[in-house]
Amino acid sequence: MEDGARHPGQCRVDMKDTLKLSANAGGLRAAGVSFTPGLPRVEFSIACNDLVAKGGAGAPSTLVQAAVIDPGERYLVSHACTETVEANRDPLFLTGVTFPPEYPAGAETLVKLTVYDVKDKSCESRPLWSSSSISISARLPFCFLLFPLSSSLLILPLLLYLALLLSPVTRFAATTTVYTRTSTFLGSATFSVGDLLRAKDEQLTLNLRPSDGVCASGTVVVSRLKMGEMEEVDADHITTDVPAQKCALICESVPHTCINRENSPQTGPVFKNPVCKVYRFQTVDSKWMLVREQMEECTLSFSVPKQLLSLYIQEDMKRVQELRELGELSPHWDNLRKEVITHYGALVNSYQETLAELDKMTGPSFKPSCCKAQKSLEFIPINLHTQRMRVTCPRKADAFYDVITVGAPAAHFQGFKCGGLQRLLSRYEAEKKSFSTAYQCIYYSPEHTAKAQEVLTTMAHLLPLISTVADRLLQAAQERSAPGLKEALKSLSDKTEQFVHALNDELVKSALLALHAARPGFVAKSQRQMRQMQHPGQGSSPGGVRNPSPGQTLPGHSPVTKAAESPAVCNNVEEPQSARTAEGGPAPPRSLDSLPHHKEYDEEEWDRVWASVAKSLNCVIAMVDKLQEQDNNNQEPLPEKQLADVITSHHHPGDWREQLYPLVSRLKECVIEVVERARRAMTFVLLQEAACSVPQGLHLQQRRDVVFSQALAALACGFVMRLYAGMEDKGFLKQLHLVGVVAQFESLLSTYSEEIGMLEDMEVGISDLHRVTFRITEARTDDLSDLQPVVCGRRDHYRVEVPLPRLAFQSLPEEIKDGRPLRVFPVLFNVGINEQQTIAERFGDSSLQERINQRNFEVLEVYYKSLSEKVPVECLPCFQTHVELKDLLETLGQNVVTKKRKNVEILWLAGTICRRLNGIRFTSCKSAKDRTSMSVTLEQCVLLRDEHQLSKDYFIRALDCMRREGCRIENVQKNIRCRKYAFNMLQLMTFPKCYRPPEGTYGKVDS
Repeated sequence: MEDGARHPGQCRVDMKDTLKLSANAGGLRAAGVSFTPGLPRVEFSIACNDLVAKGGAGAPSTLVQAAVIDPGERYLVSHACTETVEANRDPLFLTGVTFPPEYPAGAETLVKLTVYDVKDKSCESRPLWSSSSISISARLPFCFLLFPLSSSLLILPLLLYLALLLSPVTRFAATTTVYTRTSTFLGSATFSVGDLLRAKDEQLTLNLRPSDGVCASGTVVVSRLKMGEMEEVDADHITTDVPAQKCALICESVPHTCINRENSPQTGPVFKNPVCKVYRFQTVDSKWMLVREQMEECTLSFSVPKQLLSLYIQEDMKRVQELRELGELSPHWDNLRKEVITHYGALVNSYQETLAELDKMTGPSFKPSCCKAQKSLEFIPINLHTQRMRVTCPRKADAFYDVITVGAPAAHFQGFKCGGLQRLLSRYEAEKKSFSTAYQCIYYSPEHTAKAQEVLTTMAHLLPLISTVADRLLQAAQERSAPGLKEALKSLSDKTEQFVHALNDELVKSALLALHAARPGFVAKSQRQMRQMQHPGQGSSPGGVRNPSPGQTLPGHSPVTKAAESPAVCNNVEEPQSARTAEGGPAPPRSLDSLPHHKEYDEEEWDRVWASVAKSLNCVIAMVDKLQEQDNNNQEPLPEKQLADVITSHHHPGDWREQLYPLVSRLKECVIEVVERARRAMTFVLLQEAACSVPQGLHLQQRRDVVFSQALAALACGFVMRLYAGMEDKGFLKQLHLVGVVAQFESLLSTYSEEIGMLEDMEVGISDLHRVTFRITEARTDDLSDLQPVVCGRRDHYRVEVPLPRLAFQSLPEEIKDGRPLRVFPVLFNVGINEQQTIAERFGDSSLQERINQRNFEVLEVYYKSLSEKVPVECLPCFQTHVELKDLLETLGQNVVTKKRKNVEILWLAGTICRRLNGIRFTSCKSAKDRTSMSVTLEQCVLLRDEHQLSKDYFIRALDCMRREGCRIENVQKNIRCRKYAFNMLQLMTFPKCYRPPEGTYGKVDS
């Protein structure tokens, strides 16, 4: 996606000749303001002294609005806002102002601070003119610009009237949102960024200019902040009515030990459009910590689904081609094949249309929550963002805490009237046996269908590898390179053994037999035998079709095969008669044809063909051993009785390649022959699975594709983020290639109404992520386009390749550089917290939530056990809380089985364990906007309290700051163009108290 709106909701004002107020998020960048490349990050805190409320009625409740002015272009951009400090003449604001390095601001850029006395917090959190979204082209003086929102109803008509008078051609479009909140203008001050950087101690004290220009309004103190180590001495240049509120001096930050997403070129193709917020909070020892939030969009929101759609299309088109290549089938099976091909064609066309629509889209790199049910965007994750909290404390290294926020992976466009994937799949499997009877198909369980797909994938993967390694063996023989010959032979042996092992399965033999039974010749013969042979009691009746095993129904099957071990249960009404032929008739003659149409099928033939691969490999190994022995003895080869029956060579004994070539060619021919037979057999299995479930099965497949696409995009984003953060953490890299990394999804969905369907979708989508592995590759160049992660594979297994620049790649452990697959262990924990969960717990059913939590706790336990056995404890991160991981897991297990309403401690424990395990944290709700924001801000404040000694007196203030003016309210603005969480008072009464937003930040909105 191209760069879109970077600061949604900002106002831009042209102060040259015309007035332009716009909600366009381009801000100063869109205005053409030049960016100074060498300018460091500029962040500053704000405090006020000696403020006087209008009319002298007590101490004011104040907030400060920061806007940016460029003197060259004369644009004014509303940039940031502090929290409201209640009833204080000398307020110290915890929320600061930040200009990240990519922000287009220079030393000459002016910053305007406007102080307001807030009279009512019950409504909107910003009482400023920036609440109005106006686009006007008119010649107006700047004196009309600054007015409080409380008077906007009077000022706005005047502005529009003057615009009509002063401009002969005036164009305007105004959309104004008026709030009932009242506020009073106290004063304003202006300074340049250069003034702040040049000031002593990088601190400015400015007099506030009141509206009347006469009465003193007080002063505002601006102090530059720098992320890094902080000195422990307190500064007394700010005094307040609260004795504990003193600002600290801060020194430059120290170098980081991880890839810094904020200025690294590696993150360019992945993370976009940052939103930054900065705060200062007091610790228990009266020192100050500095906290920065940074939220970003991720380009993988669109690139991963688009790649997946391409892979879906390729896989389904290949499936259609394989079905066509099955050869001649009986009329019944041929009609089923045509029906399946038709439905696959419709699915492919739908995916192609969706992909074409996505290719046309430009703009922000995320899908807003208001578009969650849009057809063209159904594969895109909802509101996917990354969020990092960076903390600087006295005498401590900087700490980073990352979380990925995303809407629950679910098929919103398809709806939840009949439930979600988990319920639909269970119902589908229960009904599939009756479908197979109606369609006269063979019923295959989900395990056998998955096995067929696995065999196809393995063959497609190993066939080119075997061919390539065989050519390398011949090349080494031609060069008479003994080391090269030995290495190539070892690789060829390994790949061929994997190939043989993959096909050593009863499913392949059974499927070959079933395919033979579907040929026209076999059906015709069965009909003749039915007329000739009379065996009462063995036929199948329409009223009750018995499901015997293939050993009882198909000819040539070994009688020692048990029904319980059979990979398929046959429901074809014609097959019991063929079973009587096999049991009572003469033994069929053996045939050399692969899958004869009009000849008897020889079951043992597959064993011979399959075994020929291993025999051919043994011949190659024997010849290589012979050639190496001759070379070592440096003499003419002696007769080898062991090879007399399998090796005949008329070539010169010194030409290694000529002696090896016939044997290698025979091996490749055997492999290709086995592949062709097995591919047709497995394709026939999948044909039967699709035929007995059309169209329900393909509709479910489409729903599963949609949900998986959303889940994989989120996982890929989280993996890349975690990899960048841990590039120099040797312990983490060791853990990554030895065991893998846990991906913990926290969900806040309820188990009631539509959300239970979303949770059922999410459960399957997260579970399907176990089919994904990652591989780190070296990028071809350091160009940003070559650093984009790439998805490859098919539905039963996907691999995400993450390219790194050459220098970064070379610093990785050899195991990772060698391309070892890196595993991810996805786990999902859900606790509903809203009013719908209250209904579910009192009058409904929460068993789905209980089952999900119990099952995923078991997965987490298995992961921890494997990690404990393979990775030393020193590789895991250190935390201030000294509770052992084992004890945390035990406590989590107890909470999972405890019947307790809205037991959010499950989420807290799971999140803590994930961070202690170097894992990837995800937080989700329906849209990743409201409940997710409450959870993320709560987790951040708990981390500040537990790991960085945040003062208890500041905990609630910090929580309110982050929820009122932090990155999460900006996320709400980006999604719905309104700075309100979608809660009402009745809903919040059912929320746990720590998940309730501050007053004035919520209301009824379209989400």
